[in-house]
Parts: sequence; structure tokens; C-alpha cells
Amino acid sequence: MPEISVAPMMDWTDRHCRFFLRLIAPHVKLYTEMVTTGAIIHGDRDRFLRFNTEEHPVALQLGGSNPEQLAECARIGEDYGYDEININCGCPSDRVQNGFFGACLMGRPDLVAECVEAMSKAVSIPVTVKCRIGIDDKDSFEFLADFVDKSVDAGCKTFIIHARKAWLSGLSPKENREIPPLDYTRVFEIKQKYPGLRIILNGGLNDTAQIKTELDRFDGAMIGREAYQNPYFLAELEQEIYGTLQSRSRADIAHLMADYATEQNKLHGTPVKSITRHILGLFQGQAGAKDWKRTLSTLPYQEGAGADVILNALEAQQEAQEKRLRA
Repeated sequence: MPEISVAPMMDWTDRHCRFFLRLIAPHVKLYTEMVTTGAIIHGDRDRFLRFNTEEHPVALQLGGSNPEQLAECARIGEDYGYDEININCGCPSDRVQNGFFGACLMGRPDLVAECVEAMSKAVSIPVTVKCRIGIDDKDSFEFLADFVDKSVDAGCKTFIIHARKAWLSGLSPKENREIPPLDYTRVFEIKQKYPGLRIILNGGLNDTAQIKTELDRFDGAMIGREAYQNPYFLAELEQEIYGTLQSRSRADIAHLMADYATEQNKLHGTPVKSITRHILGLFQGQAGAKDWKRTLSTLPYQEGAGADVILNALEAQQEAQEKRLRA
């Protein structure tokens, strides 16, 4: 069965976002935001690692470059119940580079291999690598193959490859997701060289027909911004890839998110705005989408706002939809 997953996205794929996406897509694998080893070892561990059991299958993405610390954090992640540990070798931001992790690690394949080996020995769950096809002027097939070779020897069997190289200076993280050209062929060459590995394609995947075509060549597809900005797209993928017969309606999901927001506020004091910011795209492309967004862009930020703002937004969307049908 091919693997469809939602990419780890900083400031986006927190546990509230993942719970929401799981309501839409029961089979898709979800990833945390990147969590640094320092945050887990020295910070509020539960804040970064707590998740809802409904999120499974869910993977923890780690940021770091110290094998011992990564191994410790991998063990902690397994103890929390995560299904996979992933090391970030793809993020090009200055902040990440300053911490010496992310895409810059592709220039240190031996170190990445040490990290993979240490994590693999520390846990019984899969350890995977997310990377780019290259960095700066190091973007040949040989460079990528050498990087993969060393991590394979260290025990990695799954690579999620963003089919763009990363420029470590001169481009913002956003530009690094858009300007370097996509090269799916380079990723496929890796799959051909290592037919026994699981190779998951990432980058620019936003169309069901396109994804189904790529799944003829790859073991899976990782969806990024499209899954966040147009989340109900995942329901279409569920039906086409996994044969899910009936997905929850958008309205049902809105009601369930209102229940979830009530529960999270009661259990953890979570303000509703921390949840509603993730569900703005639920009605993307539907009549009343602007009314839904407008309501959730204002009411949750008012003093004393509660979960009822989600139901208010749904009512606004439905009224706009009915008005359009009558016109």
C-alpha cells in the first residue's frame, strides 16, 4: 500500500492541526513540527511531545546533529508512543543552520550516518531521513547517492526526498520551497539504484491525478502546503488511494472540532484561537468559504471566546451557501 503523508511544517503541524487532519484522513501518516533535541532534553518536554491517540500513525521529526542527544530523544519519542522517528536534513532556514541541523547536514553525510545509527540502536520503531536532492552547488546524482549510501549502511530504510535542492544562503525558506526547480527524475534515479528502499516523494504535489501517477514510481507521496491550505484535499486522496468509501462532511468536521476545542480548553486551558487558526481552509473552494474564514479570523481573538465561534463560523458559511443557491 502506498504511503500518503502530511509534511512536518513549522508553526503549522502541531497536535491541534494533526487532530483536525486526522478527522479528514483516517489513513494518512502525520508528522510533528520539527522538534529540536534541546527543546526535548532541556525544555517543557510534554508541551512539545504530547499528542492525541487519534493521531496515529504519527511520526516525530527531530532537529539535531549530536548522535547521543538524538538517540536519547528518539528513545523519549518512542516512550511517548510515536510510530516513527525522522531526522530533518532538509530545512534550509538560517535559524536551523545556526543550530547545525536541517539541510546543511547533507554536507556531512558521515555525521548523519552516525546519527541514524545511534537512533536506530536506541529504538525499535523505524528511523527515517527527510532530505533535499542537494545543497548549493552540490546537486549531482553522485552527491545524493553518497548521502543515501551512508545512511543506508547505518540502518535507514526510508528516505523522504524533497525534489528540490536547497540554497543555504540567499533564499528565504519560502523561496527555497518555490525557486529551486523540481527534479522528480533525480529522486526516481535514487529509487532505481535502491529498489529495496522506501522512497517517498515530496515537493510540489497538489493534484490527485499527479500523485497517483507518481505512486507508480515511488513508495509514497508527502503533501505539504496543499494539505494545510486546502485540507479537504486529503479526503479526495483517501478515496482515490485508500478506497475510503465515505469521508466525513466538512460540517461534521466543524462540529467535531468545536467539541475538541471545548475538551482542550477544559483539560489544558487551550485558547480556541490556537485551534481555529488551523481550520481556516476547511471550506476552500466552497460557497461561503470567505464567511467561514472571516468569522474565524475575528471571533476567536475576542476576549472570552470559546468553541462556539466554530459553530458561528459554520452558520455563516451555510447561510452564505444557501443565499448563493437561492440567487
